[in-house]
Order: sequence, then C-alpha cells, then structure tokens
Amino acid sequence: MSLEVARECFGLCYSAFTGGSQLGTFNAPTYPKFMDGPHPGGSPTPWGNRNADNCNPYDINAIPNTGVTRYYDWTVTNMTMAPDGVELAMLVANGAFPGETIEANWGDWIEVKVTNGLTVEGTAIHWHGQLQIGTPYMDGTPGVTQCPIAPGKTFVYRFRASLYGTSWWHGHYSAQYVNGLSGATIIHGPASDNNYDIDLGPVLLSDWFHDYENNLIEDIFYATPSGIPHFPPQSDNMLINGKNNYPCQNTTLPCTPNAGLATFKFETGKTHRLRLINHAAEALLFFSIDGYTMTVIANDFVPIEPYETDLVQMGVGQRTDVLVKGKDNAQESVYMRVTEGPSGIGPAGQTGCSLNTGVSIAAKAPIYYQAADTTLLPNSTSAINGSRYLFPQNCGNTPLSTTTPSYAMAVKQPDKVLPFLMTGNYNGTGAFVWYMNNITFFGDYNDPILYEAKLGNTDNFTTQRQVYDMGNSTVLRLILTSVGFPASHPMHIHGHNMQILAEGVGTTIVNPSNPMRRDTQIIRPNGYLVVQIELNNPGVWAFHCHVAWHISEGMNINILEQPAGIEKEMELPYVMAQTCRDWADWTGGHVVPQIDSGL
Repeated sequence: MSLEVARECFGLCYSAFTGGSQLGTFNAPTYPKFMDGPHPGGSPTPWGNRNADNCNPYDINAIPNTGVTRYYDWTVTNMTMAPDGVELAMLVANGAFPGETIEANWGDWIEVKVTNGLTVEGTAIHWHGQLQIGTPYMDGTPGVTQCPIAPGKTFVYRFRASLYGTSWWHGHYSAQYVNGLSGATIIHGPASDNNYDIDLGPVLLSDWFHDYENNLIEDIFYATPSGIPHFPPQSDNMLINGKNNYPCQNTTLPCTPNAGLATFKFETGKTHRLRLINHAAEALLFFSIDGYTMTVIANDFVPIEPYETDLVQMGVGQRTDVLVKGKDNAQESVYMRVTEGPSGIGPAGQTGCSLNTGVSIAAKAPIYYQAADTTLLPNSTSAINGSRYLFPQNCGNTPLSTTTPSYAMAVKQPDKVLPFLMTGNYNGTGAFVWYMNNITFFGDYNDPILYEAKLGNTDNFTTQRQVYDMGNSTVLRLILTSVGFPASHPMHIHGHNMQILAEGVGTTIVNPSNPMRRDTQIIRPNGYLVVQIELNNPGVWAFHCHVAWHISEGMNINILEQPAGIEKEMELPYVMAQTCRDWADWTGGHVVPQIDSGL
C-alpha cells in the first residue's frame, strides 16, 4: 500500500504508516476481563478469591500459579515508516508500530523470543514494571542484567506476570524505543472498580521526533539554549496509538498530508476502560476527553481507590487506567486529546514542562458512538484551561493525597537511607550530563553488573557503574533533591514498586498508613522526592530518570540487593553467558557505537 493510498483510508487502514498495527483503528480489538486459563476451585476468575483489597501483590506465594505460558516471537529490524505522514527510519518489532500488545493473566508466564535483525547494533527489551522475582537476568537492561543481543542472534525472555494492570515494553539499549521499539502490556487481574463493560485496551501516548535516535542523542550532549552547536531535542509532534497528522510545509522530509488520526468507538450507556500509557521520549503529558470526567482506578501496576478527574498527568513510563461512562446520544462524536503544552524554552510565564518546536504540541483522536457519521470529524472543544499545562506548578503528578492504593501497606522504618543530589552540567569534554551525587552512570555492555555479583566481585566496580550494595538491609529509603537545571525527572525503579512518601518542597510523609505506590514517580523541577522500597527481591535493579535523554546522559544508579543470596543461591541460566559470548564475538570485529550511558 502506498502512502497516498493509505492517506485516503481515514480511520480504517494504516498499514503503510504503522506496519499493520490496528491500535487506534476501527479494527482495534477490545479486551476481555481475563484470558482463557484454569479457574481454581471453579472460581469465576483465574485468580480465585484474590481481589485488589485482600491480596498482597508483592507476596510471591500469593501470585496465582496458573501454569500457563503466553508465547511471542519478534524480530527487531529497521524500517522506513511514517506515523504522522513524515517518513523516517524506525526501529520496530515484527514491522509494527506500536509493537504487539502482550496479554496475559496474573500469574501466567510470558515468553518472548527476540531476534536481533539489526546489522550495526545490539538490542535488549525491558518489561517495564515487571518485578522479575527470581528472574532478575530477564529484566532487559544491557550492562546491568545482561549483555546485548548481538546482530543476527536470538534471545528468549521468560518471566512471570507477578503484578497486574497496564504497562509497556520497550528497547533499553540506548534510546532505541524513541524510534518505535515499544508496545503495550495488559496483565488481567482484579480491579478496584470492575464495573466496566468494554475494555478498549491501550491508549499509547507519545511525543514524536523527526530524526533518528543517534542524532538526537548527539544533540542532547552538545546542546545549548542558544542552539550552538545544537538545540536540545525538541519534539516535532504528538501521537496517539502511533498516529497523527503533521503540517507538511514545516518539514523538508518526505511527507504525506493528512496521514490519519487514531479513532475509537464508544457505546451509549456503557462504561469503557482506557489504559493510558506515556511512552514518550521526554514529554510530561496531559490527557483529556472533551466534556467528560474520568474515573481513575489504577496508576502503573497499582489498583487505587477510584477518584474522578477531567485531566490526567503522566510522566514518561507512567500508566493510568481510567473508566469513562458513555453518554446517551448514539450519533455523538468527541475528541480525546493529549498535549505536552507550550515549550519549556518559551517566553517567561508561558513555558511548559517539556521541549517542542511549537508546530504540533497536541494530538486528537475522534471517539465515535455507534450511530455517528465516521466520515466527519467531531466538532467538540476542550474545556481545559491552558494554564494547567504551564511550568512549574504543573510539572509533576497529582497530589499524593489524591491517590490511595486498594491494598494498604504502612510505611516501615528503613534500615538504609541514601540521599541523592541530582544536578546537570557540562563535563570536562564539553558534553552536558546528569549527575547523581556528582557521578554520571556509564555502563559496560560486555560486563553486566549482575554477573559480577554472581561471582562475588562486588567491591571492584568503577565509580561510573553507580552500584550501591545494600548488604543485608531490608528497607531502603531514597531521598532525592533536584537542583540547578529546572527539569522534571520521572524516576523509574526496576524490580519493585515504590512507596511515594513525600514530594514537592516538603518532607512530611503523606498518608504513612498507606502511601501511594507506583514504579515511576515525577520529581518536580528543583523539587524533592522521598521513596521507599522493601529489599526482598535479590538482583541488580536500575533506578533512573525515564526521560530518554536524561538516562542517556547518565541519570541512573544500580541497587545491588541481597548480594550474598545472588552469589550463593541464584543460578544464572547458561544462555546468559552464551549471550555474552555472542556479543563478545560480534564486538571483536565491530566498533560498538556506544555514545551514551548504554541504557
């Protein structure tokens, strides 16, 4: 199908743009409340009598033992595609953007065979939010938990769906996901509000750049506000489920006008579940539906006590599940919207929380009811006041007091406290980098930290590896203070959910009997964040800013958890060492273009 032909298929066919992904089209699937699988004791659900209120989701013995494995088989390749009409070189799995949605029941095993079809670089896939209990080597972080998958080689990831809800998967080798290597994950399980009729599935929200990730990374290291030699990367567009239009007069690249918007179906009187996912490179995103309120039922993999809002704010890596009640007019059509607001380098008093060119800072997607005329675009307008997108007061998540996890967990007394000062500056080579306690992380693809821990070599890491050995500690509190360059940092923890104790400018713990939990939380510009994790998952876990540019510039630490257990009790599958041998063989004859931290 040519791009010209695809342009005429508004709302129906996008294969030339998205490589066959049906997300955001009238052919998109809806999702059941659970997949086929065993029902313990004849229970109506695969998780038996477990619900969001009565079951500790972090107790490995409480995870349903379904005995079921869900299989996927992907090949990562380069393709030329045009999600918004502008043709770009992209990185995709099985030729699709967004990539295939992983779907499983809580407690299932997930097995993904990944073949690296690239010719000049490695790859690795991270399963965002999965705890990887007992399988830390499947976390997909090259240089931390594995060697990259060498060109032409295959690696099989196998891990258990230990949490439930909405998440995503993405390339974690440098900034590969920025060019398309990402997709949604749905793990069916209990909900804090199960009274919905239709699960519309993933609503993937993203900024979009008309350049390849290697060029963008170069820009971040040598950017200055004056643009000499480079401006920092500024997004060109926004996407909903990989789709939007772009005004072609603003680019010199091959461009097809009116590439097509994502579309969705509503039914009158029905309640719809939308699984919002921020898979952007940099943008803090604001989501709304014209004239509607939404009921929030989950943040990340954590069911929460439902509350209503007209605007959802999400940093990179965050997810929010919402319920939306359909209205009574079967002929109605309205827009859903996502925006990053005005550019963060705009005029004083009119700046936003993210960087963009100002050409296209929002995306719309029509929602059509069953009798609506789908050949016409909606004429709805947004009631959201533009001041709600502005810097600095809106550059964070909703207040901690708004969110209460369904399963209550009180704050424990930590036996380990680590304070971190987060700063950004130009290093001795003239490159702009981010520091955590004056250190910039830089990974070694050929020597994963987890493997050294298995060998007992926990005292020989270079400073740049940023390894923090927790020894026998059981509860870790992290105190983060961001100063200097005024940027938001959505901080993501691997292998855990964090209790979010305090954020903003104060240090008082919010709701100590049951604070908010999630795996990604924004620290505001020049802000303060206190989080806590229980050290009950042996492994090496990255803790980093999920802005692609910031992690490339080194904003990461690695938590070495229960090192004695790793050395004496953990058995690494033989395939892990073989993957490193394959990588070593390939790098022996090729120059690895690692121009950033590696993550």
